[in-house]
Amino acid sequence: MKGINLPNKLTILRVILVPVFIFTLLYGNRWAALVLFIAASFTDWLDGYLARKNKEITDFGKFADPLADKLLVTSALVGFVQLGLIPAWVAMAVIGRDLAVDGLRMVAAAKSVVMAAGMSGKVKTAVTMVAIPVMMTPLGALGWGVFTVNNILCVVILILNLWSMLDYFMKNGKLVLEDM
Repeated sequence: MKGINLPNKLTILRVILVPVFIFTLLYGNRWAALVLFIAASFTDWLDGYLARKNKEITDFGKFADPLADKLLVTSALVGFVQLGLIPAWVAMAVIGRDLAVDGLRMVAAAKSVVMAAGMSGKVKTAVTMVAIPVMMTPLGALGWGVFTVNNILCVVILILNLWSMLDYFMKNGKLVLEDM
């Protein structure tokens, strides 16, 4: 049996960083949490880059990479709800999208189809991983009335989540419909 390749090790590291990040966000120093989030987000870019460059794309990576991203983003959003930075319904909408797409992935897996992340999912994740650090800083509170940076970023995140979910279901929904 071969050892775990570097891209998959980076994905596993991202999963390990999630509880450290959320503990630091909620009970420690928000700036330290910001650094942890950025470091974890960087591993997402790096593992994908290395997997493609070194032709080390694996089924484990196709499964674990989006899961690690979801753990990181979901933890941040739920932490933001607890800190009063975003409304709970925003986090619930993102989690709902993730559950719907994961359900579709499970149906696909049952039919021996591996659904790799599509471009819409990659864009959604990239923008979200840039938006979340901004929301953790004083920049998030800037704005006027309801037009704060945090609220605008929430709208952007929600639109990208909706677009991504529709994209996945339009491309793969037939897997679900075959059994109806």
